[in-house]
Amino acid sequence: MTVEELLEQFDEVLDSGVKIPGKKTIVDIEQIRAVIDDIRLNIPSEIKQARGIVADRAEIITNAKREADGIINAAEERAKAMVAQEEITKLAQAKASEIIANAQAKSREMKKAAQDFVDDIMRRADEGLTANLGEVRKTRAALKQQMPVSKND
Repeated sequence: MTVEELLEQFDEVLDSGVKIPGKKTIVDIEQIRAVIDDIRLNIPSEIKQARGIVADRAEIITNAKREADGIINAAEERAKAMVAQEEITKLAQAKASEIIANAQAKSREMKKAAQDFVDDIMRRADEGLTANLGEVRKTRAALKQQMPVSKND
């Protein structure tokens, strides 16, 4: 029997007593003692159950805290890894931008140098051709002067 049931039985014994004037009741003392003895015997088992429940509760809470701490630690580690990955990505993007900017600057320098080189070669060719053309004209003029002019031509 449970303590609740025994207390109910205790009430029944009190209710079954003989009422006497003056709000007093005569009860069978042996019945009351038997119920009290049963309560005493059952209280330790109820207390043991309660202690077991409290111990189980404490163990469940400890396990839950341990599991929660594990989840939190895993989440923190994942967050750190994600932040580190993001930092690596940012550094890589910055380095890529720097490399692209340097390559574009180098390309502009090389184009300018190539244009200057071609312009210099063209200028020298122009000067050379102009000088040669002058020589050709002088030679032609000299040849014309050396040739007698015929009237039949």
